[in-house]
Amino acid sequence: MSQAKFIQNRIAIVTGGTSGIGKAIAIALAQSGANVAVGSRSASTSSCHSEIESQGVKALALDLDVSSTDSVQAFYDATMKEFGKVDILINAAGIACEHTICNHPDEDWYRVIDVNLNGIYRTTKLCLPGMIERKWGRIINIASTYASVGVLLHAAYCTSKAAILGFTRCVALEGAPHGVSCNSISPGWVETKMATEVAMRLAQVEGRTAAEYLEEIKQSYPQKRIIQPQEIGTLAAFLCRDEALGITMEDITIAAGSLW
Repeated sequence: MSQAKFIQNRIAIVTGGTSGIGKAIAIALAQSGANVAVGSRSASTSSCHSEIESQGVKALALDLDVSSTDSVQAFYDATMKEFGKVDILINAAGIACEHTICNHPDEDWYRVIDVNLNGIYRTTKLCLPGMIERKWGRIINIASTYASVGVLLHAAYCTSKAAILGFTRCVALEGAPHGVSCNSISPGWVETKMATEVAMRLAQVEGRTAAEYLEEIKQSYPQKRIIQPQEIGTLAAFLCRDEALGITMEDITIAAGSLW
């Protein structure tokens, strides 16, 4: 087995796996030898299936709404039917909204919490038992540098991402005696469609363009650049190595030298 195929024949689930960070992770895992099941609200119309299989592995791409217990169960059942197990779980599905607390629509608050936090609970609850039984598993939750700071207009997002850190630590403790690690990755600003859309909305509040807003972020980072999705993918794949088992219950920041 070549060095690059260090998770050959492993089976991975990636939520939010058809775009942005999730897609980059799915492709990185495929390049490392894993068969990958990706789920998102647009999976049936995406090109992610063929892009994953172009790496010489098998892929499954199905529509998934992580805020629905029934949808998560159906996706998990389909993955088990196709591959027979789940070794790696990547929770990358996420959404954001911008409101002040005083004027926060309840439905937006509940939606962000349900997708970003409860979605991770739903998938982990299904996948963790099999990992424990087989004595091998990797769970990686995509948090954010926003988990560690307060950001105006992002109360729901900050709250959901902060809660992910606590959930990650508890899962790590549960899996530790059984060869299962659980970590979170906290990216800063990453060059994705979602980040651009958020920047556009925030820039409008300040009377600026999204490009101007992102350039300010870029210049504030010590490395003077925005993180690329592939960097998150490479880190996630590394955490799935056998040699990375000792890295667990960690939140790893990747933000070009910035703390947030």
